[in-house]
Amino acid sequence: MRFDAAVLRSYEDPFAVEEVMLNAGPGDGEVLVRIAGCGMCRTDLAVRRSAGRSPLPAVLGHEGAGVVVETGGADTGLSPGDHVVLSFDSCGRCRSCLGAAPAYCDDFAALNLFGGRAENAARFTDAAGGTLAPRWFGQSSFAAYAMVPARNAVRVDPALPLELLGPLGCGFLTGAGAVLNSFGAGPGDTVVVFGAGAVGLAAVMAASAAGAVVVAVDRHPERLALAEKSGAAALHAASGDLPDRIRRLTDGGARYALDTTGSAPLINDALRSLRPRGHLGLVARLHTELPLEPGALDRGRRLSHICEGDAVPALMIPRLTGLWQAGRFPFDQLIRTYPLSDINEAEADCEAGRVVKPVLIP
Repeated sequence: MRFDAAVLRSYEDPFAVEEVMLNAGPGDGEVLVRIAGCGMCRTDLAVRRSAGRSPLPAVLGHEGAGVVVETGGADTGLSPGDHVVLSFDSCGRCRSCLGAAPAYCDDFAALNLFGGRAENAARFTDAAGGTLAPRWFGQSSFAAYAMVPARNAVRVDPALPLELLGPLGCGFLTGAGAVLNSFGAGPGDTVVVFGAGAVGLAAVMAASAAGAVVVAVDRHPERLALAEKSGAAALHAASGDLPDRIRRLTDGGARYALDTTGSAPLINDALRSLRPRGHLGLVARLHTELPLEPGALDRGRRLSHICEGDAVPALMIPRLTGLWQAGRFPFDQLIRTYPLSDINEAEADCEAGRVVKPVLIP
């Protein structure tokens, strides 16, 4: 079948919406999904800075949502017409997958970042027959259709606004999952979030929904305003004595902190804002050494990296849609939609901070 997709052909060039071809139907355990909307995540844009590790040309996009068109067998657990949110790929067989930690799958990098499943490499091509990287994050959903492992697809209520749900498969899942799964935050806990982008604001919303006291730190006043609207106290990242100000707002220090910035100075501020035995989670990939200030990890404070919010998507995505239906996780307020043909405008707006979460509509 032929359909339109946004193809990235080099690390410097803009996306080009082209006709692509899928040369085979779903195999065992796969489903073909007609994409209703796909979020743009900074991981998609980071491909440009991947030093050649991510194969091109490729169709990116890994926050897709859509309708199942065809299944590759009865064992998928899905049927044509099902509404699904797509998340990351995992093998389902390694110790992490079997231990309900698919984000730490032994094959996570190979399946999601470096070209996808090798057995599918020849069946996804451009109109001239040139091979495209087979599957980005198990999806390649900057497109009208995506072929995905059923393991990636989570059935959702058809009454939900399907075109807006894709970011629940990665960005919003990461921020909310860090708070609800990794931290297990609840009523009376204190959470400080550094960076009020898509991941950070999802964390703010989840912490507020959990009954925690929340502080958000960012340098964009409009994003701090969104955090305040979601129940957080807001602090500008350039504020003097940031750890002291956070300690005053959290009655002696935060129990949990989440850094989405990857900034070494802010990570040290986050550690110094914690109470004894506090936990700082990092979700951004660090590209340089992380110097820690003396005493930053004293008194039982700990530091960990969190991948995909420690989430099992089949459990976390329904939890988040349920919170949205209850009015407690208004993620739709963070979204601006663009036609797929305007993907380069969406990228520019995302990089400039003019939009929190772009969603592309084929």
